[in-house]
Amino acid sequence: MSNIEQLIAEIKQEAERAEFPIDIPVYQEAGLSPTQPILYAGNLESQLCIFARDLGKEEVFARQPLYGAAGRLVRQGLYRAMYGYEPSKNTDLSIVLGRVLLTNTVPYKPPGNKAYTETVKKRFRPFLEKLLVWHWKGDKIITLGNEAFNWFSPYAGNLKEFFDRSDRYNRSIQVTLTAKDEHWNLYSKTVTLYPLPHPSPLNQQYYQQFPQMFQQRLAEILPQATEFI
Repeated sequence: MSNIEQLIAEIKQEAERAEFPIDIPVYQEAGLSPTQPILYAGNLESQLCIFARDLGKEEVFARQPLYGAAGRLVRQGLYRAMYGYEPSKNTDLSIVLGRVLLTNTVPYKPPGNKAYTETVKKRFRPFLEKLLVWHWKGDKIITLGNEAFNWFSPYAGNLKEFFDRSDRYNRSIQVTLTAKDEHWNLYSKTVTLYPLPHPSPLNQQYYQQFPQMFQQRLAEILPQATEFI
C-alpha cells in the first residue's frame, strides 16, 4: 500500500497523463499547479468523513475542500457539535479539522460550477477508494448532495431505492467500499452513509434547514459530545 504522499503523487501523475476539464485560470490566480490535487483536509484518524461534490474557487485558494460558503456552514456545525455553542465571526474554524476528514468525488475544480462527468469521476475513483479504504480510519460518511451520494452507487445496488425514500435524510445505509493495490489485491471496508442535501445558497429547498439537519446527523453519529472532542 502507498502512503498518503504517494497517493497524492499518483493522482497528480494521472491528471498529467491525459487532459480533462480543469478551471486553469483559478489555479493560476491561486498560484497552484492545475494538476496538483487537493485530496483532503482534516484528520485521517477521525471517525467521521464529510464527502462533497468537487472543489470551488475558495477551496483552490485555501488548498482544502469545503472552505467556501457551504464549507463554512459545515465547519460551523462541527464547531457547534464539538463545543456546544455558536462560533463567533472571529472563530478560527480550522480547529474542527482535527476531528473530521473532508474530501470530494474528484480532487480538482471543474470549470464554472458544473459537476464533473461520470467519466472523470470514474477516472479518479480508484484514488478516492484508496483514500477511504486504506488511509482513513473511520467508517461514517455524511454525503452532501445528490452527486456525492450517487458516487457510492457502484458499491450497493439499492442506493437509488434508498434515495427515493422521503425520509432519506433521516436514515442511513451501509455500503462496502473496495480498493486494489498495485498487485491487484482487493481490500474492502464497510462504511455507513448519512445523506444530506448540499448546503448551497442555490439549493433553496434545503438551504435554511441545513444547519438543523446537520446537527441532527452529528447527534445521531456522535451522540455524546465528549466523543467528538
